[in-house]
Amino acid sequence: MKQVPLLFLTVLLSIRVRFILPKRDNSSSCRSQTEIQLFVNRLDSVESVLPYEYDVFDFCKDEKEKRPSENLGQVLFGERIESSPYKFKFKSAATCQPVCTKTYKKDSKLDAAKLDFLKMGMQLNYQHHWIIDNMPVTWCYDVEDNQKYCNPGFPIGCLVTDGGIAKDACVINAEFNKKNTFYVFNHVDIKISYHSGESEGWTGDRLVAATLEPKSIKHAVDKPPSCDNGSPMEVPVEFKEDVSITYTYSVTFVENNDIKWASRWDYILVSMPHTNIQWFSIMNSLVIVLFLSGMVAMIMLRTLHKDIARYNQVDQVNWIKNPGRFNITLKTNNHEDAQEESGWKQVHGDVFRPPRKGMLLSVFLGQGTQIFIMTFITLFLACLGFLSPANRGALMTCAVVLWVLLGTPAGYVSARLYKTFGGEKWKTNVLLTALLCPGIVFADFFLMNLILWVEGSSAAIPFGTLVAILAMWFGISVPLTFIGAYFGFKKAAIEQPVRTNQIPRQIPEQSFFTKPIPGIIMGGILPFGCIFIQLFFILNSICFVLVASYFTVTDYHWWWRSFLTSGFTAVYLFVYAVHYFFSKLQIIGAASTILYFGYTMIMVLIFFLFTGTIGFFACFWFVNKIYSVVKVD
Repeated sequence: MKQVPLLFLTVLLSIRVRFILPKRDNSSSCRSQTEIQLFVNRLDSVESVLPYEYDVFDFCKDEKEKRPSENLGQVLFGERIESSPYKFKFKSAATCQPVCTKTYKKDSKLDAAKLDFLKMGMQLNYQHHWIIDNMPVTWCYDVEDNQKYCNPGFPIGCLVTDGGIAKDACVINAEFNKKNTFYVFNHVDIKISYHSGESEGWTGDRLVAATLEPKSIKHAVDKPPSCDNGSPMEVPVEFKEDVSITYTYSVTFVENNDIKWASRWDYILVSMPHTNIQWFSIMNSLVIVLFLSGMVAMIMLRTLHKDIARYNQVDQVNWIKNPGRFNITLKTNNHEDAQEESGWKQVHGDVFRPPRKGMLLSVFLGQGTQIFIMTFITLFLACLGFLSPANRGALMTCAVVLWVLLGTPAGYVSARLYKTFGGEKWKTNVLLTALLCPGIVFADFFLMNLILWVEGSSAAIPFGTLVAILAMWFGISVPLTFIGAYFGFKKAAIEQPVRTNQIPRQIPEQSFFTKPIPGIIMGGILPFGCIFIQLFFILNSICFVLVASYFTVTDYHWWWRSFLTSGFTAVYLFVYAVHYFFSKLQIIGAASTILYFGYTMIMVLIFFLFTGTIGFFACFWFVNKIYSVVKVD
């Protein structure tokens, strides 16, 4: 009977992984004399949280629009892929080919609204995201130190302010110099590289790279388009006369047998400066790891070794066993010194006393365990290459499915700890484990989705997808949580190395830095510092919690304190997110601001449970090891 749930989970996970693993793209085979379809994705901006579908802007549309099927991860990320009117014949170069012409009449309110929305996109630096053969079309240009930067998107256009300041992409062209004017990138030079199989014994060609260069060219309305040395396509800020924008493209094909199809994404990753390994951050993190590990080692070698040596003098003590209790008779001259207990041994009879609000703590730990296992498996599969970037949305799909299937360990950990705490309301415990934290996240997510829906953003989740998420939650995750809780309550409570006294002992007076609130606030500083430099943050969090746990073992309310000390890192993360919002971002609009902080709160809650769970179990293991060294009866 015990093997049924495990078998069920294994089968479901294997089925899901079967669809997650990257598969060979049949479209990468023979390309001779075939049509290449360019797909467009949503447009987004670093200055706005709201992404928009391609059709929302007044661009050229495909008459026979096709939308590839999207998985759960793509829908949650707001990806909206559709076909475009840009179609090419393989190895057939084209120069200044017209796509369509958009005309805006100054007397038409509808045209004015369309043009205003296009101007808004240029002002906020919204970016196109094009796809060829399931590969992003990148805009590569030179930066400092003769390095090449490749951006997986390119801007709609740019703006020169009334003060003559060229914003964003307007700095790339000296001709963009007219004040209070928008410049539309209405022409693209596309270069497609392919790998030929003639020299390798196989027939056909495979696309291995696709780049473009956006340009702004003003075409004559009544003449065929010409892309040679044309003046930029200007759109005045004030709409006082008719505006016509002609969209064109040029495409060339280049044979490149140095790039293998299996590694065709590498040029995108290698060329990005921000993806280079930050050696300074690595060294900084290593120093922090060594520093914290040295602190733990010093404490263990000096303080604990000294205490244990003193307590091991029990060889001079005769233990006389009486029915129902233990008495101690000392043969040493200094009876009072031998009987005195101090430090971490002072509260050996209370250290495992059940915490206050043990129900809530067990629920948090159950959810944190679920998140921790989900994160570990997802990162493990990603590191092995199973979650290929070619399989769009696979990372998010894998994370969501794993979270749903990992309800069993969440219920088990929550129930087992709640039973250890002496709790008896097992129904309430299971329901809170299954519904509390996911309910908070879903409520926040639903509110953000309403705002996205009102704003017409492509990131708004369709109603059917919301129903599917609820079905997965209540139909799979909740039952699995009950199964895990059943085995957790059926299992015996966690055995403690020492017994708990019936009457709590008074907690000794503590210094300011070891009191709960100051200790919790300071506890998250070093873990946050490691998170800030994006390396070894899990290891560093565990090390610091071990240090903090020793200084607080004289306080038997360590259960919540160990959880909150490491979990307080999430508070620093939120503070930094607020600082980043006001100092780095230029987000405009109340909706974008609400969305930013709404999604930030979801991230902070998940991170709070994640780090808090790691800290609790690290401290739990540490305290158990301390009180297992010397058995106290």
